[in-house]
Amino acid sequence: MQRQPQEGGALSNRIDPRITRTTRAFEEAIVDLAGRRPVSQITIGELADRAGVTRATFYNRCNSPLDLLIQVLHDDLERGHRREAEHRAQGGYSAHELLRMSTAEVADHVERYLPIYRHALDDPADSGVYDALVRHFSDYALTFMADGDHPGLPEANRRMIAQFMAHGFAGAIRAWLKDPDVTKDDMVDAAVACAPAWWAGDGS
Repeated sequence: MQRQPQEGGALSNRIDPRITRTTRAFEEAIVDLAGRRPVSQITIGELADRAGVTRATFYNRCNSPLDLLIQVLHDDLERGHRREAEHRAQGGYSAHELLRMSTAEVADHVERYLPIYRHALDDPADSGVYDALVRHFSDYALTFMADGDHPGLPEANRRMIAQFMAHGFAGAIRAWLKDPDVTKDDMVDAAVACAPAWWAGDGS
């Protein structure tokens, strides 16, 4: 979702409150509508109506309802990563504890947007939601591997490693949502248990 820059002096570093309100209106509208039915069935017209703006305003900011939804989900995941970074900076946590916290953050994210992920799970036309989740996990894994020393990290193509881990994590989320007997804690336990030693660090 693109935001229009302000012009002139110190005001160029501020976001026009009208833009902020419109952005929030779009975000609330897409989350509400995508929680009711698959995003592939949402039209730009009804999204604009729900947000209280024109279609032209929508097209000035994004290309499709799916693009908008993915941006909202991405932003929420990024907030979780920032909390993880804060924990790392504070110190006092083992690598294993940090891994569990970061996995739990993602599980909490999925739970916050549970109806959206369930719709995407059931509708093949909404595969873009899970494709975006895989891309996000893959990018995160690449950043993790590049940041700091990870003893035991294999000498293999890192993009392949990232894809393997991203699809595995997304698959665990799908399995959790498909099976009513599996709890969020079950998914977190399984994901942490399957993490490679070089990611879990001390393994404690």
